[in-house]
Amino acid sequence: MEWLNDIFITHTPLQAVIVISVIIAVGLGLGKIQIFGVSLGVTWVFFAGILAGHLGLSVDQSMLQYAESFGLVLFVYELGLKVGPGFFSSFRKGGVKLNMLGLATVLVGTGLAVFLSYVVHIPMQDMVGIISGATTNTPSLGAAQQTLSQVGLSANGAALSCAVTYPLGVVGVIIAIVFMRKCFVRTGDIISGNQEEENLTFIATFRVKNPGIYGKTVEEVAKICKTPFVISRIWHEGEVHVPTSDFRINDGDRLMIITTEREVEGLSAFLGEHESRDWNTGKIDWNKIDSSLTSRHIIISKPEINGHKLGSLKLRNNYGINITRVSRSGVSLLATPGLVLQLGDRLTVVGKDKQIDEVAKLLGNTESKLKDPNLAVIFIGIVLGLLLGSLPIMIPGISVPVRLGLAGGPIVVGILMGRFGPNLHMVTYTTRSANLMLRGIGLSLYLACLGLDAGAHFVETIFRGDGLVWIGAGFAITVIPVLIVGMMSMRLWKMDFGSTCGMVCGAMANPMALNYANDTLPGDLASVSYATVYPLAMFTRVVIAQLLVIIFI
Repeated sequence: MEWLNDIFITHTPLQAVIVISVIIAVGLGLGKIQIFGVSLGVTWVFFAGILAGHLGLSVDQSMLQYAESFGLVLFVYELGLKVGPGFFSSFRKGGVKLNMLGLATVLVGTGLAVFLSYVVHIPMQDMVGIISGATTNTPSLGAAQQTLSQVGLSANGAALSCAVTYPLGVVGVIIAIVFMRKCFVRTGDIISGNQEEENLTFIATFRVKNPGIYGKTVEEVAKICKTPFVISRIWHEGEVHVPTSDFRINDGDRLMIITTEREVEGLSAFLGEHESRDWNTGKIDWNKIDSSLTSRHIIISKPEINGHKLGSLKLRNNYGINITRVSRSGVSLLATPGLVLQLGDRLTVVGKDKQIDEVAKLLGNTESKLKDPNLAVIFIGIVLGLLLGSLPIMIPGISVPVRLGLAGGPIVVGILMGRFGPNLHMVTYTTRSANLMLRGIGLSLYLACLGLDAGAHFVETIFRGDGLVWIGAGFAITVIPVLIVGMMSMRLWKMDFGSTCGMVCGAMANPMALNYANDTLPGDLASVSYATVYPLAMFTRVVIAQLLVIIFI
């Protein structure tokens, strides 16, 4: 049995890998269990680590810190890379309101935490851990731990307080959502709402009846209309055409147009008669609409196309085809000339087979080339993120500089790389599965090490006086901001319940509560709001965690 003791007890690199791997495997296995329809998922890795620590397992401290830090960096960088393309666009129109309400949730919770710190006499080095656990925001805990180390204080209290408040942080948001729905939500708030669909395409056909555009070219009509749209096909005198910019539109022409649903009414008034056929069912065989044109999907797999604007390729005039839609990460985007193309984009191309084949050669259309992630860019981004995170930022009135740290720097660089990398012709594309795997590995490593580090003193912390106070304070910080801002958003800002749920889940960084909302509410309003709010809320919490340490300690 000595070999077994060496593998699980004696501190060696092999022992560290085995212990951490076992914790992750057990945690992920338990994460598949659902209780009342709710699963904690990867959060069980954290609890498995706590159990292992309580049972006396440990690994070399330097190895533990390395694995924990690397896991955190990998997770937040890949997360930033994923949300980057939509981060800045989320601030338009409804996104601004959602982000402001998300920030209000963050600030109410922070104010409540400061208040409770003085009222129930919880030291701020413990309170930052309570906030992180109550909001299930592990990157903010990482940032707080880094700042505590910089000012010469132990971060163990923060890790323990996070560990004991995390479970109720997960279920607290779900409890608040259920409470709001039972007590304050009308049926109309659930089934209706103003879902923003700026990027989602809608297909419609129109019969031209406006004399003001008779004889004008497609380019001239587009300039007059100002509404973003793409003409997929034109039926003129019984023949179907792929419209070039100089094609002239005449009385009675039938246009198939890709636009957004909210623009259909305006286009009806501008063009003429809107036909009633529904082209958005997903059951249309586009190749049977007419015999002379084919509709095919082409994947951008050539790196040299990455970062080019769609209009700069001049595909319509050079090849006689039309790009009607661009699918990116499962979302259909309007194929406007100014759309910046990215590696992995899937283009819907309409035209004749020969011309489509030529476009396919130009763009690559080799899906196998996309299966290997560009690891060089990932590690370059991580290095840049760590450099940014280590930069001291001086804030007037605060003697100690603020640093974005291991959590803040990589997520900022990830967002910037995801958004602007293609513009600089940097290949930042990874498949969805690759991104999810890298994020999952990073988060699992971080949670396993965090739980293992806190587990040795977890049980005794719960049953001593401070532990129960921490749990009560954490539950208040979870539930009260969600209820206050959630009810205000529905009553004062007239938001629907689905968008409200997504907003509070994103502000609290709680994907488990989002899963519950998606399972119990129709549509995808909650998911859209969550994705809009999450990046800014997470970044804000990372900075606030550091400021609380610097200001109040």
